[in-house]
Amino acid sequence: MKEILEILEKDARLTPEEISKTLKKSVGTVKKAIKKFEKDGVILKYKTIINRELVREETSSVRALIEVKIAPQRGYGFDHIAERIYRFQEVVSCYLLSGTYDLLLVVEGRDIHAVSSFVSERLATLDNVRGTVTHFLLKKYKEDGDILKRAERDKRIAISF
Repeated sequence: MKEILEILEKDARLTPEEISKTLKKSVGTVKKAIKKFEKDGVILKYKTIINRELVREETSSVRALIEVKIAPQRGYGFDHIAERIYRFQEVVSCYLLSGTYDLLLVVEGRDIHAVSSFVSERLATLDNVRGTVTHFLLKKYKEDGDILKRAERDKRIAISF
């Protein structure tokens, strides 16, 4: 039933009926598989990818990628401190990395100052945090495999002879 997951990952709006036609399986089989995936936590939620560049909001936010160097705790490794960090509401995503830094965070705030305050007052002050590097997102071109830029129409007038 891996095919169902692949189809839903590309377009979560598809109905079990549409999926069953594509896979040539019964609607009941597809519905049962989806319910099981949801119950087992394989499917966590369904979401929409929004191109924020096209939605000008008064309450727009700023995103930053933050590399965090941490000292793992004896007996817990990286998991305990990572859990403390990802529980902050400003943290949108948290990843364990190989390389120079241990964690990569995606952090969101109402403006640059809010993100800076979060890093300096809450994140960097944690006992096991040894250093941070903050990169502010300026523009997104592609997210989760989807290109966010719409193809621009050629505004020139076609001339033929």
